Amino acid sequence: MQTGFRFQADTLQAFVEALLGYAGSEPEEARLVADHLVSANLAGHDSHGVGMLPSYIRSLSQGYLQLNQHASVVKDAGAVVTLNGNSAFGQVAAHEAIQLGIEKARQFGLAAVALNNAHHIGRIGYWAEKCAAAGFISIHFVNVVGDPMVAPFGGKDSRFGTNPLCVVFPRKDGAPLLLDYATSAIAFGKTRVAWHKGIPVADGCLIDNQGLSTNDPGVMHVPPLGALLTFAQHKGYALATLCEILGGALSGGKTTHQDTLQKSVDAIFNCMTTIILNPDMFDAPDMQHQTEAFIDWVKASPHDPAQPIQVPGEWEANNRQTRLEQGIELDESSWKAIGQAALAAGMPQAELEAFTSRKM
Repeated sequence: MQTGFRFQADTLQAFVEALLGYAGSEPEEARLVADHLVSANLAGHDSHGVGMLPSYIRSLSQGYLQLNQHASVVKDAGAVVTLNGNSAFGQVAAHEAIQLGIEKARQFGLAAVALNNAHHIGRIGYWAEKCAAAGFISIHFVNVVGDPMVAPFGGKDSRFGTNPLCVVFPRKDGAPLLLDYATSAIAFGKTRVAWHKGIPVADGCLIDNQGLSTNDPGVMHVPPLGALLTFAQHKGYALATLCEILGGALSGGKTTHQDTLQKSVDAIFNCMTTIILNPDMFDAPDMQHQTEAFIDWVKASPHDPAQPIQVPGEWEANNRQTRLEQGIELDESSWKAIGQAALAAGMPQAELEAFTSRKM
């Protein structure tokens, strides 16, 4: 089986910026979206990387995604602020929300920022990393409005989205501790990657349209559709429920139910409620030492030397280093779909071929 293509990160960055420019994005919007998507690939989360472009272009053509729009403040209550994403690129609206939240946290020591009605905001860990880079802890609750693809515990069809939870803790002399995962057993985008590659997913992740367990990722892409399962059975379902409410209802946005169902699978709208904390405001002078002592303690557990114990966020950091050096690999089917999206956006065939020729 062909492995496809491998690109340097800066090549993909330039390609995405060019594609979005042809679609109508202003340069800064194109830069923000490209940086987010390529960063997801670098972190090892191809499900949220440049492979999202075909969906974005379809959403744009269907009238859901709105180019060159920005988040607007609906209510500013000091340390608590609510924003409407105005159907803008989520990578733009969430950037603006997080930047405002960081400013509020600097001013007040903590902030709560609610963002609703934003098109797909992508990999949530990216936003947490922005908070950590500013020296702040952050907690993010996210829902996916009206796009059911996950079955409740004990259910046999999809009822809600993948509803991510994300938490970050900045370390003084190391990569931040980063928890970032969908409350489904695997992210929907990982089924797309597996489907393009023609490989099965692990046991316990999917059910078909009859509610029966399956390893075929195609049940999420070819009708009749099946559903994702939550991770850890009832525990993942309970967490998904709270992400739905705290991310959707509390943000001033919507939750998923009969009246909010989207008409297109490409109309991906997120709501996110973020809590940002300044750790320096706590009476914890030994905080960083205690953090590192714990990390050293767990890493000292007896283990296979070939499989070292990692802390949350270390997997992404290692992937980033490797992929910056060795390039980002895209399977042939994914690159073909991305190329078709580029042509649909208005990129000339010759320019697409020129970018393709820049593979490693």
